[in-house]
Amino acid sequence: MQSNRLGWILLAPTMVILFFFGVLPFVYVLWVSFHQWNPFAVDPTMVFNGADNFRKIVFDAAFLNSVGVTVMFVFFAVVSELIIGYFLAQAFMRDFPGKSFFRTIHTLPLIMAPIIVGSVWKLMMTPSIGIIPHYLNLWFGISVNIGTSPAAAFTTIVIMDIWHWTPLVTLTLIAALVSLPADPFEQAQIDGANKRQIFWHITLPMIAPAVVATVFIRLMDALRTVDEVWMLTGGGPGSATRFVGVHIFKEVFPKTNYGYGSTISVIVLYLTIVACWLLYVTMLAPRNSRKG
Repeated sequence: MQSNRLGWILLAPTMVILFFFGVLPFVYVLWVSFHQWNPFAVDPTMVFNGADNFRKIVFDAAFLNSVGVTVMFVFFAVVSELIIGYFLAQAFMRDFPGKSFFRTIHTLPLIMAPIIVGSVWKLMMTPSIGIIPHYLNLWFGISVNIGTSPAAAFTTIVIMDIWHWTPLVTLTLIAALVSLPADPFEQAQIDGANKRQIFWHITLPMIAPAVVATVFIRLMDALRTVDEVWMLTGGGPGSATRFVGVHIFKEVFPKTNYGYGSTISVIVLYLTIVACWLLYVTMLAPRNSRKG
C-alpha cells in the first residue's frame, strides 16, 4: 500500500504537466472545432455552428488532396527510414575503422531543429546557388528546380526527411539488436538456416516491439510535418507538398479561420490514432495473443 502511494506521488508531477499541456489544450481545440471563430475580426465572438465544420471537411477538395499527399509522404519516408536504419544499425553492430567517428556524424542531423533543416535544404536546392542542382546538372545533365517541378519538390522533401530522421531509427534498432540473445541465432545456424530465414523468423519477430514503437514515433511526427516543408517549398509548387500540417497552418494563420483549422486538427489526430491502432493490431496483437 505504501509503495503504491509512493508511486502515485512520483507520477503526480508528470500527470499534472500532461493534464495542463496535453488534455486541456485538446479539450479547448475540440470545443473551438464546433464554432466559427475569427479572433481578429471586428466581432471576435465565437459562433456555435454544430457539426458544420466537420461536414465541410468531407467536401473540401484542398483538405482531401492534402491527406493524399501526406499519406504518400509518410509511406515513402517512414518505409525508407526503416530499411536504411536497419542496415545502418547492422553495420554499426560490427567493428570497423572509424566506427565512433561515423556513428557521431550519423547522429548529427538529430540535433538540428526542423526549421533549420528546411532552411539548409532550401539553400542547397536553390537553382542559382544550390550545390545539389549544380552537381546534378554537371554530372548527369539533370536540371532540378523545386519551385517549378512538383515531382522534384515532393522527392526532395522525402529525401530531406530521410536524412533528418533515419539516425533516430538507427539508434532505436541498435538498442533492440544489442538486447537480442545469441542462443536462437546460434541454434538457427546449426540447423542450417540462411540469413534471410534468420531475419524473417528470428530477428524481425524479436525486434518487432522496437520496430512498432519506432514507426509510431515517426508516423506521428511525419503526419504533422510543417516546419521543414514551409521553409523549403511553402507547400508548393501548386499543392504538390501541401501536407495536412501546412494546410492547417494556412487555414489558421493567413485566413484566421480558427474554428475550421481546429476541426482539421481533431480529424488529423483521429486519423493518427486509427493508423497507430491498425499498426498495433497488425504487428503486435497477434504476437501477444500467441504468447498468452
